[in-house]
Amino acid sequence: MENKKNGVKFGLAIGAAVLALVTAAFGFSIPGMGKFEKVKPVNGVVTIPVAKVSDGNAHFYRISDGGKDLGFFIVKGSDGQLHTAFDACDVCFKEKKGYEQAGDQMKCKNCNQKFAINRIGAASGGGCNPSHLPARVDAKNVTINVADLKAGGRFF
Repeated sequence: MENKKNGVKFGLAIGAAVLALVTAAFGFSIPGMGKFEKVKPVNGVVTIPVAKVSDGNAHFYRISDGGKDLGFFIVKGSDGQLHTAFDACDVCFKEKKGYEQAGDQMKCKNCNQKFAINRIGAASGGGCNPSHLPARVDAKNVTINVADLKAGGRFF
């Protein structure tokens, strides 16, 4: 009887170890565990609740368009505004590394250039700046036109 209990414990331990390894290996493809959250457009727009992206952390999203994934992020700056941009720039996009947040800045993961979140927008284009993604922001939602997302398809 004791051997049977030990066998069950050993089997559970092996199962837990395998589960941990699989989760670690495939974590970036499991919803909620990777950098991007996949979103689906409805009636030609992507809508994301303001409450979901107002914590000061960069939130990364992706939509699929004809077999191509288009990535973007939304981040609230210290100016109180939500800033939207493609997860790519005019210079480094071919490396497909995108950005990561570094405090009140977004950092290009290819060249390590940093850009103030408060300056991300239409007036800060070109170079390694996060490429601007137009969006409408109201009290409840951030709304992005799929046409604007597709316009940045060259980055991906």
